[in-house]
Amino acid sequence: MANAKTTKYDASSIKILEGLEAVRKRPGMYIGSTDKKGLHHLAWEIIDNCIDEIINGYGTTVKIRLNGDGSITIADNGRGVPIGKHESGTSATEVIYTVLHAGGKFEEGNYKVSGGLHGVGASVVNALSTWMDVTIYREGLISNIRFKNGGEVASPLKKIGESKKTGTCVTFMPDYEIFKNCQFSFSTICERMQESAFLLPQLTVELESVGDDKKVSYHYDNGIQSFVEYINEDKKTLNAIVPIHGVKNDIDVDIALQYTDTYNESIISFVNNVKTSDGGSHEVGFKTGITKVFNDYARANGILKAKDTNFDGSDVREGLTAVINLKIPEKLLQFEGQTKGKLGTPEARPAVETVVYDTLKFYLEENRKDALTIVEKMGKSKFAREAARKAREEARKGKSKKEAKNLSDKLTPPQTRNPKINELFIVEGQSAGGTAKSSRDRKFQGILPLRGKILNTEKANLADAYKNEEINTLIHCIGAGVGQEFDIKDINYDKVIIMTDADDDGAHIQCLLLTFFYRFMRPLIEEGHLYIAMPPLFKVEDGKNLKYCYSNEELKDYTRDKDPNKYRVQRYKGLGEMDPEPLRITTMSPETRNLIKVNITDAAMAEKRVSVLMGDSVEPRKEWIDENVDFSLEDDFRK
Repeated sequence: MANAKTTKYDASSIKILEGLEAVRKRPGMYIGSTDKKGLHHLAWEIIDNCIDEIINGYGTTVKIRLNGDGSITIADNGRGVPIGKHESGTSATEVIYTVLHAGGKFEEGNYKVSGGLHGVGASVVNALSTWMDVTIYREGLISNIRFKNGGEVASPLKKIGESKKTGTCVTFMPDYEIFKNCQFSFSTICERMQESAFLLPQLTVELESVGDDKKVSYHYDNGIQSFVEYINEDKKTLNAIVPIHGVKNDIDVDIALQYTDTYNESIISFVNNVKTSDGGSHEVGFKTGITKVFNDYARANGILKAKDTNFDGSDVREGLTAVINLKIPEKLLQFEGQTKGKLGTPEARPAVETVVYDTLKFYLEENRKDALTIVEKMGKSKFAREAARKAREEARKGKSKKEAKNLSDKLTPPQTRNPKINELFIVEGQSAGGTAKSSRDRKFQGILPLRGKILNTEKANLADAYKNEEINTLIHCIGAGVGQEFDIKDINYDKVIIMTDADDDGAHIQCLLLTFFYRFMRPLIEEGHLYIAMPPLFKVEDGKNLKYCYSNEELKDYTRDKDPNKYRVQRYKGLGEMDPEPLRITTMSPETRNLIKVNITDAAMAEKRVSVLMGDSVEPRKEWIDENVDFSLEDDFRK
């Protein structure tokens, strides 16, 4: 029965959110979130406008400054946004920064190629800012307009001087009532802008952080060849970087590739300067073209005999680093989904395949020594892949019972078999495993103790990985295969949670596991199913109060004003030292725990970090540790 006080629902109940009010009401619909990622999305929107100018041949420089008050300034030397009167009666500048779906990218001819096609960028940034200041250098004039309170015009467009310069300078203050507990990250912006500089050889980026006096600039004359060189900087390479360039079906294809002695592939793709993290038709064309050309070369030169099967795609791409950068006219551009993470343009596949095949065919014929070195590596990969397949088949036939017994001896499974809610905790050793079993919710949480450290898969191929008992157990537990055969739809657990001790051994095991998942089960990370548990470091008994602290800093803050004689601190050296109830409350119960979701925000940086920290080269790892590890924290830890 309806409550008599229920608000009337009729035509008068329907509210139309005018202008930018809709953005402030539902910011997540426009920028995805209001966390740190959403905050940076505001910067990307303005930066992308600068980049679109440069892609189309207008301007060469983008300058970014993080100001001490939390605002950010982004300037380019492009054409400058239009300052004339719009047909609506107001200035074109005001329209651009206050009206959704208004911009020059909707009029054919203004931009040949563009990454941003939705026309909501600058106005959305304005809507989510407490103020915005825009200075325009155009038509020999310097013009300025200011906004306040999420898009209200504080000062209309006016002439403030004269100049022969061209370009646009935007400074805005994000509304920190919306973006609570957030601030711009200098390193995050640096990573994004370095990537843009790699993709656009004509671009120079200058970044500055006023608060901590940081400055950096990026410019790469060799473009994406420098990108590949950067990714492979700490790897042993097998050939010089191969540039591939051509235009097919009005699609400009630019690719750089190089082989290394590693077992892993790294393919990073872009379309109109937008990273296509989910691939798409251009990556399919690249993989098809490169697989076909190497098989044809191996057949023509007697490396693959008539009785031999072809190289598989995974054989051809083992150890490959490639950067793919396409420029596609707006009339052909199709992205799948709102995030633009996957290219859907069907014309891109044959265009890339043809350009790759024709260029590489010529390269292989002209560089026989490099060609034979690369093909020899592919042969070893093929042999290892076939050996791994035989090992899997034997396991299924003759060893399946033994495998099942080994698994049952280790894994404590959840009672339910619902992969949408089940969780797998990977713990360090039998002692921690015993405590975790007593702390878990047996309905949906499973426990897998590891006996010792797993294989470093940065230095091993899949065949070697199969020989490692701990890795085999992991593969069977998760249940979705491994490597090229991994299928995220078949995972047995919604969350795979790494739970190790907060010491050197625990950190090392954590790194080994992360490397394995990154190399052989990457979709587990990309689809958001891999987590790291956060057990406390200290228990503080303060009279009747009990406090768990997760860092040295938190412990210091909690005990700063307390009498040392009236509280007692227990340092947890391992999970096995914790009683089941504290472990359940602090680390395992979904209602009270904290988890870190593992994700990949920058593919190139992730590849480089894993290679440096887990690879064979000692010197790059030593340099990274010296630059990034504060050993004074460890000294405090010991005290």
